[in-house]
Amino acid sequence: MLQSSPSDPLLPPDDRAMAIRDQLRDAIVEHRLVPGTKLSEAEVGKLFDVSRTVVRAALQSLTFEGLIRAERNRGAFVASPSPEEARQLFEARRQIEAGIVRIATSQVRHADFVRFDACLEEETRLLAERGPASRRAAIRASGEFHLLLADVAGNAIMRRFMEELIARSSLVIALYGRTGASSCGHNEHGDIVAALRERDAERASRLTLIHIDHIEADLDLRTYAERPLREALLP
Repeated sequence: MLQSSPSDPLLPPDDRAMAIRDQLRDAIVEHRLVPGTKLSEAEVGKLFDVSRTVVRAALQSLTFEGLIRAERNRGAFVASPSPEEARQLFEARRQIEAGIVRIATSQVRHADFVRFDACLEEETRLLAERGPASRRAAIRASGEFHLLLADVAGNAIMRRFMEELIARSSLVIALYGRTGASSCGHNEHGDIVAALRERDAERASRLTLIHIDHIEADLDLRTYAERPLREALLP
């Protein structure tokens, strides 16, 4: 689905703010904006031809999601989760996703498997390609798999939690991940879907916990390069 353009003068201010939020969020989740990047209200406003008031609303929304931190007298920055925050994040994912998968096992239907199969095929295609654009798309596809599990479970509140957890996981992987997109094992996704087909809730839940353990085990301190805001947000 195409996103609304923040620069569209026909959009109300609230919609323009949400359009900017979505583009910033995508840039953070896809690692185009790395942890620690400063988000200047003036620069973002200039890039999208909107007022600082509109930009401020977008940044506040991302602050509530934990993707941006606001520092008094310094401005807004892409959040830089600490190792301890990373540990807590993956512990939260274990608690929530194990329950989601159990529910999904009893709720999943044929149409859902069509969506799972399409998601796995897309992951396979993207992982076979090379280049930063394909890598970012593969990271997004991996996150979409976990959100699809929440969709199938049918609990809107847990789905909302998962959106935040997946986005913040992407920040952690951007900062500490050693293998990037491959850290969310594609083959393990297929194993989880196989357990869902068999309606084996215990196996599906166990595989999900192992999968999250593997993602966390791939984390390590590493350096990263900051990209200019314009390059990260605009083609």
